[in-house]
Amino acid sequence: MRSLLLALCSLLLFPLAGFAQTGIYATYNASNFDVPHVGWKNGATFGLYHDMWNVPLVHTGFDARISFAGSGDNQVVSGAIGPRISLHPHVLPLMPYGEALIGGGHVQFGQGAARTDTAALEYRLLAGADWTILPRIDWRVIEFTYSGYSNMDNQNFNPKTIATGIVLRLP
Repeated sequence: MRSLLLALCSLLLFPLAGFAQTGIYATYNASNFDVPHVGWKNGATFGLYHDMWNVPLVHTGFDARISFAGSGDNQVVSGAIGPRISLHPHVLPLMPYGEALIGGGHVQFGQGAARTDTAALEYRLLAGADWTILPRIDWRVIEFTYSGYSNMDNQNFNPKTIATGIVLRLP
């Protein structure tokens, strides 16, 4: 029984000990709120990802992030966490990835009777690619995010965001 427990613990901890990868990142964002009379809004995202389980060419883990878009009367501040999968082909220093995140945010847009100012649940579907430029530094070449917010008084709010930035992979 003890050897079975030891074997099970080593199987669970092996991915964390030998092949785990953590990265912290910052990106510049341009978001299309897709709301009348509101154009593209700029912002930033800061986050951390941790790839825990790895097989050849594929890494899986999670991502946690906080994002800011817009300012003043038209802005969104949100945080989200969820699973991440990335490909590491080793032929090129390019690492495409995809994520499905869930979280919440504070949404403000519109004017007068059409004004929305509320906290809302959020989901995000995103895809992007990182390019290794130095041994521990990646350029987040592009990231596209499609977001959806609920609890918005029967309004659809689905901002689309394009981002680029820098990733620091920790040892």
